[in-house]
Amino acid sequence: MRTGMGCRQYWLSSSLNSSSPPSLLLPSSSAFPFFTRSSVHTTVSPSEVLSLYRPMRQRVLLRLRALSTRQASAFVGKGKKESKEGDRKGMTITPMVRVSERKLFVGDRAILSDVQENVISSSASDSGPIDGIFVGANLKESNSRHVVPLGTLRNVRFVASFRFKLWWMAQKMGDRGQDVPTETQFLLVESRDDSSADEFPGLAGHSQTFYTVFLPLLEGPFRASLQGNSLDQLEICIESGDPAIRESAFSHSLYVAAGSDPFSTISDAIRAVKNHLKSFRQRSEKRLPGIVDWFGWCTWDAFYQEVTAEGVEAGLASLAAGGAPAKFVIIDDGWQSVGSDPGATKESELFRLTGIKENHKFQRKSGAGDGSIEGINHIVDIAKAKHGLKYVYVWHAITGYWGGVQPGVAGMEQYNSAMKYPSHSPGVVSNDPAMKTDILTKQGLGVVHPQSVYRFYDELHSYLASAGVDGVKVDVQCILETLGAGLGGRVELTSKYHRALDASIARNFPDNGCIACMSHNTDALYWYVLSLSVIDPVFVLLCPFMRMNLNWSRWRCSSKQTAVVRASDDFYPRDPVSHTIHIASVAYNSIFLGEFMQPDWDMFHSLHPAAEYHAAARAISGGPIYVSDAPGKHNFELLRKLVLRDGSILRARLPGRPTCDSLFADPARDGMSLLKIWNMNKFTGVLGVFNCQGAAWSSTEKKNVFHENSTKTLTGSLRGRDVHLISEAAIDADWNGDCVVYSHKGELVRLPNNASLPLTLGVLEHEVFTITPVKFLGPGFGFAPLGLIDMINAGGAIESYEVQSMRKEIPDAVDEMDSLLSRATLENCSREAIACVKMEVKGCGRFGAYSSSKPRRCLVNNTEVEFSYDSATGLVTLQLLMAHSSPLQAVTVEV
Repeated sequence: MRTGMGCRQYWLSSSLNSSSPPSLLLPSSSAFPFFTRSSVHTTVSPSEVLSLYRPMRQRVLLRLRALSTRQASAFVGKGKKESKEGDRKGMTITPMVRVSERKLFVGDRAILSDVQENVISSSASDSGPIDGIFVGANLKESNSRHVVPLGTLRNVRFVASFRFKLWWMAQKMGDRGQDVPTETQFLLVESRDDSSADEFPGLAGHSQTFYTVFLPLLEGPFRASLQGNSLDQLEICIESGDPAIRESAFSHSLYVAAGSDPFSTISDAIRAVKNHLKSFRQRSEKRLPGIVDWFGWCTWDAFYQEVTAEGVEAGLASLAAGGAPAKFVIIDDGWQSVGSDPGATKESELFRLTGIKENHKFQRKSGAGDGSIEGINHIVDIAKAKHGLKYVYVWHAITGYWGGVQPGVAGMEQYNSAMKYPSHSPGVVSNDPAMKTDILTKQGLGVVHPQSVYRFYDELHSYLASAGVDGVKVDVQCILETLGAGLGGRVELTSKYHRALDASIARNFPDNGCIACMSHNTDALYWYVLSLSVIDPVFVLLCPFMRMNLNWSRWRCSSKQTAVVRASDDFYPRDPVSHTIHIASVAYNSIFLGEFMQPDWDMFHSLHPAAEYHAAARAISGGPIYVSDAPGKHNFELLRKLVLRDGSILRARLPGRPTCDSLFADPARDGMSLLKIWNMNKFTGVLGVFNCQGAAWSSTEKKNVFHENSTKTLTGSLRGRDVHLISEAAIDADWNGDCVVYSHKGELVRLPNNASLPLTLGVLEHEVFTITPVKFLGPGFGFAPLGLIDMINAGGAIESYEVQSMRKEIPDAVDEMDSLLSRATLENCSREAIACVKMEVKGCGRFGAYSSSKPRRCLVNNTEVEFSYDSATGLVTLQLLMAHSSPLQAVTVEV
């Protein structure tokens, strides 16, 4: 095991820490006749630079590797010592995450043992607020794909996010290396550490259960993923997707970090990677498009590719007539102008884009009487003017259409489309063998040349924007990784397409109107422009010798702006095996995806045997809520639990994710675990509990299958602190942990701190709970708002909440008894109120709250109203009527 910096990193550090770089023989101009030593600087493009640079790069790397490990360590160590002298004098700090004695340690616990000799590591302390390391490897031969054993993984619990299809991720749990599937892009490992808090003072007071995050990264033109083997070794697979792009030395292909809180550890780890790559932004830094706060409708499962303009209008009218008006629509696949290859049979037809404008189904004669034709703008105008929609989105593939852009078709020549045939990674094929015979693989795609792709997107999107379209759902994104041969490799091709896409979105759709779909590869999540300073210090070394004057602005890193991503494989209304799998997948995928974008848990049917199951999940997802009902086929009773009368929704603030005690359980396979999903509103938490047992992806059959379930019902429990950030909803600085739990079925329970509530669910059953911290009003008096209790996410209705204490001075002796009386139930028999609770509530309907004593009175918009009070549970309810002057209503409760 060699711990230290990779050769490229070594050169850069040496240059920074010494006035003279290490001895290095550069290639002569005779060896590389395309270099010039004249005083004239040549301006070249990045692609030209790379074509000149790559042939000599291997020679430089060989020179660097000739430096012994001892020389490198001494040189780097000298620089570190000089820069830190005085700050660390007499101090020894042991990193929590480190490689030592051929083991990867987190605290005192070895997560990996028998770490291989060619694996290298370096500190990531400069990349973020979390203790972590970068890991790479030195290989004997250059290649376009390497599989490198890192070390042995045993006696842990982990959850992995891996691609079971080219397009989509799913979750896999295990306890050893051989359980880690190929194409793992995110790995969270749970372990316990016996080290003292004195050694790691930053963790003092926390549990000794630690969570280690493994994030395979992009390094130059290479992309990494994780997998296990039969020896329980954790392996890293590093590949370029282009046989001509080869390498043998890697220093930053994997990032490993650890902490005591799983969710903050993950977020901090992604932030450290962001600081390292300088190539993307996290979800909290992006602008969410307006559709996420409104109810919507998608045409896909209603019409599939047979969608028409008349069908779009019929669907919108049908929803509005039932009191659940859509405020956005996604016109899915079926609106574009496409054609098949000459001679193709109907059974083998693969359609390709033949024009950027709509097909005949979305055209009609203009009402002007001049014989002119209106395009997609006419249905956009109808949707907005007649049906009150705020947003209209349309679908297209990242390559234009499924089969790309038809090469040579009239009117599309400027996009320089050429046929290319996908070449799939062995890891993808091992999980999804069907890709070897997929129609895209067999018949290829018409790929717009990377230099023309911005023009393609901009002309497509500017046409749509001129028709009133507000955004696009961009599908089939992972196909780019299979098309990189001859175009710079998978990472570079993905980067160029996404740079162009983001630039066009920013120019044409100012609301950041884009949904990413079929996009679950890290090439797209981490994409970046190959940057001199970030990617390759050897390149920086050669630039003065090459005497090239580069346009640095073209090389600087870009930040992906897309803020919404589809979270899982599709909702399949006709596939009974898919429904429990879907809910589990969206929840676990959101752990990772939710750090980059807001996960979209997909459309569903409101009139369906699993409709309530899906609706409950969408209500707590934190993402957009939309259905794909056929016109006239709706369950409006269910929709009214999701949609307010104005078409808005009660959206939770964060991505919905599994609770801590669900992270490493397997709620789809183990036959005993319920899935609990948590989220936050402004002043309440929300917890969904689902029985997802009975079906899962099979690693042997390579498809989703039913499996034997030993019991039809499962029993579990919930606590207030299952909502991971519930303390943020408490308005008491010294909140004692007490919560009230309101079931969507209508039951209210007050739970003391750490007390649990049992529940039992059958297959495809669920329950949603609103959880609110109890506000201490005075000895024996407590209050907790619930929200619009007939809505699934009731607490999302509360926009503001404050308590004004009306108590006079209380003697110290009484104050000392506050904690003893805090859970008692008293009645206010005085003439004065104990407290006045003021809230602003969005929407109308039945409002509920918990009060340990019957309120003296309730007011709505400063007018006293009737209310009911259940003394057995403390539930207060009152009716909020439709308000016309403001979307918010003032609710006051005097106790």
